[in-house]
Amino acid sequence: QVQLVESGGGLVQPGGSLRLSCAASASINSLYTMGWRRQAPGKQRELVATITSNGVTNYADSVKGRFTISRDNGKNTVFLQMNSLKPEDTAVYYCNAVKLTIAGSRYDYWGQGTQVTVSS
Repeated sequence: QVQLVESGGGLVQPGGSLRLSCAASASINSLYTMGWRRQAPGKQRELVATITSNGVTNYADSVKGRFTISRDNGKNTVFLQMNSLKPEDTAVYYCNAVKLTIAGSRYDYWGQGTQVTVSS
């Protein structure tokens, strides 16, 4: 069982930056792909970015070039650097950990979410 705790959300003006952090309660070793997803009011939760254990990243088209996902396995932490923020980035951001075992089992873990509001 892995617990995820996000931090770093808040209110920022358009064009500003925020850095989200996600601290895991256990080792996010080679079995885990980490990611960020977000959910705006009235919308479905959507992928923002993911990063594999060996650093391969994937981004939603809407955030490419503005957001950067990274991980520090030694500190069991994942980050999301968000630059050039737009009002449409306003959402609750959730940290997600996906564990795939050698036996083929999959386990999903979620944080409680952190609110990001982009407004002037």
